[in-house]
Amino acid sequence: MQNSTPAVFLCQRQNHQVCIDEAVRNAETLCRNHQQRFTATRRRVLELVWQQHKPIGAYEVLELLQQSGRSAPPTVYRALDFLQRMGLVHRIASLNAYVGCAHPDKPHDGQFLICTSCKSSAELDVPAITSAIEQSAVASGFEAHHQTVEIMGLCPDCAGRAL
Repeated sequence: MQNSTPAVFLCQRQNHQVCIDEAVRNAETLCRNHQQRFTATRRRVLELVWQQHKPIGAYEVLELLQQSGRSAPPTVYRALDFLQRMGLVHRIASLNAYVGCAHPDKPHDGQFLICTSCKSSAELDVPAITSAIEQSAVASGFEAHHQTVEIMGLCPDCAGRAL
């Protein structure tokens, strides 16, 4: 299996604001194209997810919103659910957290490398992985609706420190 570009751990990117601005632009375009409203709360939740540059839990998002005098728990969960349905964020089940989607412009299943030390993540997009899972499911008579692959290990920074 080959991926033309190596995965980049979000924590390795230096300019967080560039990532946030790009994510918001992508969200505005995607929502406009799908005739969905990109409300101020949805925008702020997306910004907070990307601001962390690593997976963030719903309670952390809620806490950050409440510090600025905004939002109640149902509002945060609705915003996260909307962002996930639109493909703007992924839910990482093993961490019970959300991370911004690096490829919101094309539908895909999530494949993630997750650092067990610092909790940073990198999103992969390897069609061969998706295909292998789909083929195995069909061969087993299983009807797959969604797949998320989470691979635990050490990111380059943490692996370097472990030496």
